[in-house]
Amino acid sequence: EEMYPVILVVGVNGVGKTTTIGKLAGQYHAQGKRVIIAAADTFRAAAGEQLKEWADRAHAELIGGQEGSDPAAVVYDAVAAAKARHLLCDTAGRLHNKKNLMEELRKMNRVIDREYPEACRETFVVLDAATGQNALQQAREFKEVADITGIILTKMDGTAKGGIAVAVQAEL
Repeated sequence: EEMYPVILVVGVNGVGKTTTIGKLAGQYHAQGKRVIIAAADTFRAAAGEQLKEWADRAHAELIGGQEGSDPAAVVYDAVAAAKARHLLCDTAGRLHNKKNLMEELRKMNRVIDREYPEACRETFVVLDAATGQNALQQAREFKEVADITGIILTKMDGTAKGGIAVAVQAEL
């Protein structure tokens, strides 16, 4: 029986989380998998529209909240709709407001654990390859509140600093 993953995508603002989700959704669609995307970044004004564009390209269903709505409520709705589909959850990336962000991530995780305990869980931290050592610090901070299972490096075309993935993997 196929396992349907629930993938939470975390990372600071501007690293490429939303684009990464769009690309993952496209890959899953190309493999004949059904995909649902949760627009749980309800803070960034254009996040919903950007995800809608990606969801349409990947023939994925988008579950979105209104701007300013509760991200955990979006995840709740998405989990309810996602049985037998791959679920990709976009999240807001505000590390400067760490306490709120971290509480929000915990809440989303609790919703998934409670509503879909049998799900195959993944939490990917997205890091911008060009940030170098700072990426390691970002990964550490997300590791404090989320069970990070993978790293996605973005913007590799503009840098030779991809080695940070080795440092992050070695430490975390």
